[in-house]
Amino acid sequence: MHSERGSFGSQSGVILASAGSAVGLGNIWRFPTEVGRGGGAAFILIYLGFIFLVAMPVMISEFVIGRSSRSNAIGAFQKLSPGKPWVAVGVMGVLGGFLVLSFYSVVAGWTLHYTIASAFGQLTAGGQSSVDFGQAFNSFVSDPWQPIIYLAVFLLLTHLVVARGIQHGIERYSKFMMPMLLVIIVLLIFFSLSMPGAADSIRFLLQPDLSKVTPEVILGAMGQAFFSLSVGIGCLVTYSSYFSKETRLVSSAVNVCIIDTMVAVLSGFIIFPTVFSVGIAPDAGPGLVFITLPNVFVLAFGKMPIVGYAFALLFYVLLLLAALTSSISMHEICTAFISEHFGKSRRWTAIVVTAVCLVLGSFCSLSFGPWQDVTIFGRGFFDLFDFTVTKFLMPLGGLLMTLFVGWYLDRKLVEQQLTNDGSILVRTMKPLLFLIRWVAPAGILVIFINELIDIFI
Repeated sequence: MHSERGSFGSQSGVILASAGSAVGLGNIWRFPTEVGRGGGAAFILIYLGFIFLVAMPVMISEFVIGRSSRSNAIGAFQKLSPGKPWVAVGVMGVLGGFLVLSFYSVVAGWTLHYTIASAFGQLTAGGQSSVDFGQAFNSFVSDPWQPIIYLAVFLLLTHLVVARGIQHGIERYSKFMMPMLLVIIVLLIFFSLSMPGAADSIRFLLQPDLSKVTPEVILGAMGQAFFSLSVGIGCLVTYSSYFSKETRLVSSAVNVCIIDTMVAVLSGFIIFPTVFSVGIAPDAGPGLVFITLPNVFVLAFGKMPIVGYAFALLFYVLLLLAALTSSISMHEICTAFISEHFGKSRRWTAIVVTAVCLVLGSFCSLSFGPWQDVTIFGRGFFDLFDFTVTKFLMPLGGLLMTLFVGWYLDRKLVEQQLTNDGSILVRTMKPLLFLIRWVAPAGILVIFINELIDIFI
């Protein structure tokens, strides 16, 4: 059965695929903004602490659940807790996979559009003014057909990888895309650090300003650390079900956290020098990459069009790669469950998942245009899907997974998974179990309560 399900063929494949799942658009557009608000290096230090105290224990919990069960997100809880309500955690994960892939692919489609536009020099030719980029973006996302076409193309790219299986699809392309992503980051940093005022940006990122550290900054760092790794939704349960017996769960989790954090921090070295060189503050969300940065490309590189062209193209290729590595993991949550539960082939199941997400994603896309007035509980489809996942499914899933591993599963089973049946020594076993049982659940509960306060107050 294990061979039928497929498995990762190497330790590097495990790390790069899992890191690809974690690295996404939020690393590049949200992290620099949070750093800017939180005092630069001070925020980064707090963020790093929460990565290893809160987010990594959730990741390790997912690894334990996935590899010990050798099953999809729902099947894992059915095997490990038969007849118990814990299966609801897996159901939330599969539901979250469909919702995330649907609305995330809309933004990824925008990224694909801007990648093509940058390839044709439309973002650095100097033919558009600062106002035009905002108008162009709003006009594009509100169009009833163009964004859906790009959404469909992006979902097709995701589909083609997942349909090829674990080793020949997810692992092979992760080994190509993740190194390529890191190379592009290095090239963009080289460009960015050549900008005027780069020294001030570096100082801001490396010298902590503790006077800006407030309770809000600490909560923001904790939330960013949790959401940055894409834990709590079951994609790492699914991926780890393909891990071999020799895969070291703890060291793999540490390596994934390091890669994800490195991408996030290095994105700050790309964004800050570039944006501040022309006196523009980084905005959160899509406005940063689809409106603010095109303005920067024209203002900063107006006298160096070739450099501007290269920077813009590399930047949007970087975004596209980050979006693709994340979307593959979300697709796999749904594909693995349907394939195993209904006994269907991977290729057939992948088609079903892609088709469903194309329909749901089209609803999300239309909520920016013709369906702006169509709301459920006062939210359009895009906002509703995003709200449901980030405010409820992810924090609840992460909380319940740590409780499941820390308190429900037999401790011997957990230790067997962490030590590979006693073949390796985990010196930090007791502190790690303490983090899983106490620290991570408490941290996630704080995040969840803070999110609820923002909603209702």
